[in-house]
Amino acid sequence: MINTVIFDVMGVVFEIGDDTKDLLIPFIQRLKKETSPKTIADLYKEASLGKISADSFWRNVGFESGEIESVQKSYLENSFTMDRHFLECVNNLKKTGYKTALLSNDVSEWSKYLREYYHIENYIDYSFISGDLGLRKPDPQIYRIALKKMNVSPHECIFIDDHPERVDAAAVCGITSILFNRNKHDYHGLQIASFSELQKILGIAESTI
Repeated sequence: MINTVIFDVMGVVFEIGDDTKDLLIPFIQRLKKETSPKTIADLYKEASLGKISADSFWRNVGFESGEIESVQKSYLENSFTMDRHFLECVNNLKKTGYKTALLSNDVSEWSKYLREYYHIENYIDYSFISGDLGLRKPDPQIYRIALKKMNVSPHECIFIDDHPERVDAAAVCGITSILFNRNKHDYHGLQIASFSELQKILGIAESTI
């Protein structure tokens, strides 16, 4: 019986899926034109694996120590658009007895900031972040770690992500997996385009939204 719903963050909770290409690189290049997209992407990956801190990331892309706090605040508070139906959906899940979790490839410090700034922490039971775990999706081990820490079996979980390869990797681990298909991928597995559709799949009346 399904009792736990695990959400990806970028592309599911927040509307933009490729935050590195679509948000982070343009943000930094507006301020530091000399820093190449490849450098930004490579350093972000290191930070999202916990190999360097958020402060180290900003210094390595060209910012002085005294600039980092304000630059990071500006990026995190002004770059992201949360799906306006997410909190309503997850609140309905909680009311009907589901446990909820996040499983995200992100910098540990940034993920914590966003969860607090957007009040997501109030609705989520668990957060599994690549920067804390040293692993990124679609590595199968990151799904297994999440299952173990929540003390749930794969068949008790649904996982939702906007990247087909990450959905498929979770499915290989035995988790019921759903593509949140904002980007119109050619995908033939289970998929949704809204949180209303998720609630219908789980048998939660749409009138509760």
